[in-house]
Amino acid sequence: MLSCFLTPKQKGLIKKLRINKNLNQNFTAVLDHVTNTYKQVVCSGAATIIIHNDHVVLEEYLGNQSITKGARPIQEDTQFHVASVRKSYIGFAVAYAVNYGYINDIDDLVLRYKPELDPEVWKDTSIRHLLTHTHGLDEKEGITYREYPQGENWSYKKIGIQMLTDIVEQTTGMTVSDILHKQVFKPLRFTETDWYSKTHEKIADVILTYDQDKYWQISTSTKGDAMNMYVSARELACWGYLHLNEGNIEGDQIVPKRIISLATELQSPSHLDENLPQNGFLWFVKDLPALNTEIGEDVPKGSYQILGYTGVTLLVIPQERIVAVRMFNSFGSPEGYNYLDDVRSFGNTVLSCLEKVTK
Repeated sequence: MLSCFLTPKQKGLIKKLRINKNLNQNFTAVLDHVTNTYKQVVCSGAATIIIHNDHVVLEEYLGNQSITKGARPIQEDTQFHVASVRKSYIGFAVAYAVNYGYINDIDDLVLRYKPELDPEVWKDTSIRHLLTHTHGLDEKEGITYREYPQGENWSYKKIGIQMLTDIVEQTTGMTVSDILHKQVFKPLRFTETDWYSKTHEKIADVILTYDQDKYWQISTSTKGDAMNMYVSARELACWGYLHLNEGNIEGDQIVPKRIISLATELQSPSHLDENLPQNGFLWFVKDLPALNTEIGEDVPKGSYQILGYTGVTLLVIPQERIVAVRMFNSFGSPEGYNYLDDVRSFGNTVLSCLEKVTK
């Protein structure tokens, strides 16, 4: 946890991830961008944090945790529903399983680990395909079917994520949550990152955009396999900072470097259309200048990003030693708002601020 984010009591307990705060006005354009998005989407609160060259250069909180009267203001310990950002934690758990030999290789076929699956449907589908959203499978009314041949297209489907969490638990004997608590949350004393079955006072409500969204519900599972992960802006920044430093904090290798490199380096099939999104272990990575990337065109090669349906975004740019976080408690995109254009613009804005810093 970043020491500049800690209460006096916490400072006496935590010895890692000390990052000084050195706010820099050159990054106000990022705050302006987040504020503009905050006004466009249906939400009650937002937060943004930027770490650059081992210093917090921007930290701001906007609005309240809900739309109810007297709602708690968004603040340092507010936890946002991170939606698909949770996949970066699942990717870490898979990388852990590979690093320690529980999974032999990501090119292993899924049927090697799940022989009970329909062999015709899952034939030739590998763990790599699951990690890079290129498995070509979907599910309807409990029936799994193939949309396209594995490795030949890209599609963002829930079925691949669920299979990865099942394989992690089966091979390691631990849930995704177990692995993350053991390897990261406990060593770094994270107290604002977890999967919850019940709400509490520090959780921001998810503000629904349309009436039909009222049927959306979070899971009660706390195994790390479901859509009920909540994280504070400061601990999401810490998560990104751990990756930026390849698992090493102040000379202490918190997690093996290979786990981070597996998760954040390009893992998409080599023959995949170069204009499709590119992935590591579920992270979006910047390699070729793909037309359909979620990462801004100005963001340099080697960067990686994870984003969620609630508007939460974590961008890591190793070349510039920067971690950028934005968080909202929205749900989906209202009419007239283009989520992908906005998230690309967020990354580009971060880069434009860096240009000011270096002048």
